[in-house]
Amino acid sequence: MSVAFRRESDEEHKEPRFELPLPSGPNLVTERGRVLIDERIAALEAELPGADELAREDIARQLRYWKTRRATAILAPVPPADEIAFGSRVRFRLNGKEQEIGIVGDDEADPAARLIAFSAPLARAMMGAGKGERVAFNGREDAIEIVEIGRV
Repeated sequence: MSVAFRRESDEEHKEPRFELPLPSGPNLVTERGRVLIDERIAALEAELPGADELAREDIARQLRYWKTRRATAILAPVPPADEIAFGSRVRFRLNGKEQEIGIVGDDEADPAARLIAFSAPLARAMMGAGKGERVAFNGREDAIEIVEIGRV
């Protein structure tokens, strides 16, 4: 029989499974972010015993990601009250519309809850600004007006 018609195992024909990509840069987290990582690990570990072989592989892959994120987590210092930084909650005006966001770590970001990663362009544009300042964004020099600064 020709080698072209032989099939050693199904493993040879599976799509390769790559590790989950880690965001580049430091793994800054808020206190809440650190808790969320621990909760995610606990939930995955609870799923593991009852999972079939394929699900076990996926869970193990996710656990490697989250355990790496826990090991590399850097608790960010409390942000200053008068300057936008990691961990700040910012109320601002963009294109005449007032909005509010919290600046958090990559894994904690949740745009639906108005939490954006510190690496997002909007967050990077506002970092270091103070209340009342205007900030350049999206090609406009005074696109953003900082209305209020607090903590996440």
